Amino acid sequence: MHIRIINPNTTASMTAAIHQAAQRQAAASTTVTATQPDAGPVSIESHFDEAISAVGVAEEVLKGEREGGIDAYVVACFGDPGLLAARELTRAPVIGIAEAAFHLATLVSTRFSIVTTLGRTGIIAEHLLEQYGFRHHCRRIRAAEIPVLDLEHHPDAAFTRIVEECCRARDEDGIGAIVLGCGGMANLTEEITREVGLPVIEGVSAALKLAESLVSLGLHTSKHGDLDYPRPKAFTGKFSALSDLHLPSPR
Repeated sequence: MHIRIINPNTTASMTAAIHQAAQRQAAASTTVTATQPDAGPVSIESHFDEAISAVGVAEEVLKGEREGGIDAYVVACFGDPGLLAARELTRAPVIGIAEAAFHLATLVSTRFSIVTTLGRTGIIAEHLLEQYGFRHHCRRIRAAEIPVLDLEHHPDAAFTRIVEECCRARDEDGIGAIVLGCGGMANLTEEITREVGLPVIEGVSAALKLAESLVSLGLHTSKHGDLDYPRPKAFTGKFSALSDLHLPSPR
């Protein structure tokens, strides 16, 4: 089994850290590779960043399809940018880390809180909770108020802030689990769990294990309905190369 992790931002060190976290959780028979777009934001902290990064996600899925042999994809940003567009481009399962984390959190608790990086991204998490049907499971969205790249540049201070917010969630929110709201937190899960004493779910590992399960069960992205391959059409300007995708014909 070959699972491709796509980091939608362009910070190579974060891609490497996400790759390492996924490899630790993968089954012995699973090959995990990781990639990132050639162009786009170095971190994703706004609606605008997400819009730009969604194009990069689609391009990485197209590269994977041309390469061949990839059984599933994981979109490793908590906003799940470009998730549905990515699913249109392949029969392989495509899993977003927010959606995966929400599913797993509800399997081990009745209520959870999200601890993310910046408060301004909380509305993105709210939108996803509504879209995926998990809004009533989530007690609160909390922010450590750290830029995403502080996880790379100031890891000790970032870790302390995240743990502090997780402990507040544990003590104040009436929850049974915590969801970490950033792919860059993937390598902190075990340490945070020890500090907080609650189940802590991060989306990279959750998405990887769900992807493995779907592939093992022989399930693929449905091509009946809105996730069918896009209809061929002309693209102009910087997207003109997309006029010749060579995807299977839609139904």
